[in-house]
Amino acid sequence: MNLYTIPLSRTVKQILLMVADSVMIVMALAFSFALLGKDFFALDQLFYIYLSVATALSILVFSRIGLYRALVLYMGLQSGFLVLQGVTIASCLLVASYFFSQTPEASDFSILPIFWMIALLFIGGSRFAAKVMLQSLIQNFRPKEPVIIYGAGSSGMQLVVALQNGDQYLPVAFVDDSHRMLGSTVHGIRVYSPNSLYELIESYSVRQILLAIPSATHAERKEILNRLEHLPVHVKTVPDLFDMVSGKVGVDEIRDIDIEDLLGRDIVPPNPELLGACITDQSVLVTGAGGSIGSELCRQIVAISPSRLILLDSFEFGLYELEAELEERLKTIENGDKIEIVSLLGSVCSKALMENTIKGFAVDTVYHVAAYKQVPMVEKNIMEGAQNNIFGTLVSAQAAEKYGVKNFVLISTDKAVRPTNFMGATKRFAEQVLQAMAQRGSTTRFSMVRFGNVLGSSGSVVPLFRRQISMGGPVTVTHPEVSRYFMTVQEAAQLVIQAGSMAKGGDVFVLDMHEPIRIIDLAKKMVHLMGYDVKDENSYRGDIAIEYTGLRPGEKLYEELLIGESVTGTMHPKIMRAEEETLSWDELEVLLNRLRSACKNIDPQEIRSLLMEAVDGFEPKEEASDPLWVIHSAKENKAAEHQTSKITPLFKD
Repeated sequence: MNLYTIPLSRTVKQILLMVADSVMIVMALAFSFALLGKDFFALDQLFYIYLSVATALSILVFSRIGLYRALVLYMGLQSGFLVLQGVTIASCLLVASYFFSQTPEASDFSILPIFWMIALLFIGGSRFAAKVMLQSLIQNFRPKEPVIIYGAGSSGMQLVVALQNGDQYLPVAFVDDSHRMLGSTVHGIRVYSPNSLYELIESYSVRQILLAIPSATHAERKEILNRLEHLPVHVKTVPDLFDMVSGKVGVDEIRDIDIEDLLGRDIVPPNPELLGACITDQSVLVTGAGGSIGSELCRQIVAISPSRLILLDSFEFGLYELEAELEERLKTIENGDKIEIVSLLGSVCSKALMENTIKGFAVDTVYHVAAYKQVPMVEKNIMEGAQNNIFGTLVSAQAAEKYGVKNFVLISTDKAVRPTNFMGATKRFAEQVLQAMAQRGSTTRFSMVRFGNVLGSSGSVVPLFRRQISMGGPVTVTHPEVSRYFMTVQEAAQLVIQAGSMAKGGDVFVLDMHEPIRIIDLAKKMVHLMGYDVKDENSYRGDIAIEYTGLRPGEKLYEELLIGESVTGTMHPKIMRAEEETLSWDELEVLLNRLRSACKNIDPQEIRSLLMEAVDGFEPKEEASDPLWVIHSAKENKAAEHQTSKITPLFKD
């Protein structure tokens, strides 16, 4: 129980308020008579009977209009209107009882405005006085953390009211870029210029700044964050405008800065025609639906009104969670009850599963997301990586072609461009599979969409950095010069859908990722914006150290998006079409047969050689080192040695 909480039930509190209001109504009437020079206690007996009835009716009115539902601590302008409404009705009832009980000669009509003002003062004033007292007690018994609110607009106003009534934060100042707001007072809090931030932080011992600018663009938020980065404070923010308007979150739900704000990139509004071309009123299959990219694709697909959405994944729990989430979403979507959700547990390497799924549900469009994507993991499991990423794509594409799927979209990666790791090589091989199938004149429009790192996806550095900073560090970075392209998962999914709609067959679409970001710069920004200083050779008194762990197996310093230089634009400004050389189906079929045999024989060295032969620019930095191969090779060598030991020599020394 909080120190300021009265240990009574809500019903008891409401009854006490009713009794207090009854007393104040009678007191207000007595004061009104006294001001008119009349003796309240010398009136006819009939008046007191009427007075009792009128008071009871007034309390009933107060209850009906909701005056007793409002908590005193959280009373605001709306509650003030309720008090005004209730007192006005009560005044009419009380004055009516006075006139009915008196002779016309003895009646004084001036009693009405006098009683109305006094009753308003008693009933309304007592409540607001109690609110001030409770807030004072809260601050005295449980001191709040002083905070500065950046943004004095409507969201900032709502936030300051919520925080003033809460028990965690105490707003001490507003900061706003608008010159017309400077020097004004909002809910008792003064508005200052951003230039005053350092002095305000020192004066009030502020450790946190709360951003209340949900309508600002990403570019505007990035500019503000750049100004705040080197201040000794933890920067947090309120949710974005869409989430608040949709009712998903409240304005007082404070959270850490999103990495999207650090990118400073605004999403180009989608083209409705491109969004719906492959989805609306069609049967859509998403493989790897339970993953971070696959699940976001599914969220956006259901909003575009497919007739059916099939979710396929081998990750049972991820599939279960996604299905439950989508079923809830359908309740809020227009005609959501007409969209069928089908969840299938299985592998894309299963020919029977893929063929029966595509045929049985009459699939029109496939978004092939299923893949192993963690570079270090695939480096140690290259046989399974090849099976899933290459043959999983081949099986899915052949099933799609066999049963007349209109569109097949492969989700690829920038690591497929001149790869240095097996994951990238397998993804580039998968791209070539689709390109070769398209060259044979397939009726299915095969395409692939290539992009960089997705923020918020599994394995992203952002949640890792945030967790490491919260634990006091160190923050681990592989190399001081390593850089990556970044994109939000929402933007990536949206662009994938639009790119697939522009496919002609064999297209390689490349998403505009803007400039790459150095991982070390990202780490430092996150440290600063979480209210800490970086500890390095120039700052021995810093809070969080950054350690370099060295490049992981197969990891590149820089990522690329294009194999060649031939690239053309499309009807979408963020999507480009790359023209790249590829293998013919006859050449690819030979390599596929050899690869299938190598996987069957557990021969990662042969897989390595095949990938180097098939994938232009593939230069693995490491030898193949699959644990299964090591065990398999050890057993073969042991068996060979055992067999040799049984041979009887022809000649003895």
